[in-house]
Order: sequence, then structure tokens, then C-alpha cells
Amino acid sequence: MADTLEAQSEPADDPLAPHPDTLAVIGNRNIKRGQLNYAVPDILQLQRRIRRYNADHDVPHGDIVVLALDTWLRAKGYPPDLTRPQAKAQ
Repeated sequence: MADTLEAQSEPADDPLAPHPDTLAVIGNRNIKRGQLNYAVPDILQLQRRIRRYNADHDVPHGDIVVLALDTWLRAKGYPPDLTRPQAKAQ
């Protein structure tokens, strides 16, 4: 198990580079998606900046959030467990 976690969290040359597993996940539009709602400081203008990035690069809003959060969490030592089967919807 330790080898698996180490393989998932090895640092890249560019700390902001998306993990290949994350790119594969967001590239698959058949993967179930959930809503992520958190209150964030308005002064950071995150919604405006996300809309602007979307307009400039044609990356969906949700994918921008996924890439940013996943990269940050992996860098902090919290990789996802992509081998765990998803719980059935109730």
C-alpha cells in the first residue's frame, strides 16, 4: 500500500502540472460528477477569474476547479484513492 501511495504522490518537475491520472479522469465525461459548494472570499474574485480562464482556454469551469484543488491536495500529500470502487447511489 505504501508503494501505491508513493507512486501516486511523486512530485513532478512542475509543481503546478496536473497529474496524469487527473487528466484521464476529467477527460472521461462518463465519470459521475458531484457538486462542490464552498463559501470563498469575494475579494479573491475566484468566480470571475474562473470564467475568464474558461473564456481564454475553453476549459470547463468544473475542470478548472478539479485541476487546481487536486494539484494542491496532491502537493500537500493527499492523493486520491482511484482504486476504491465508488459507492452506489441511494
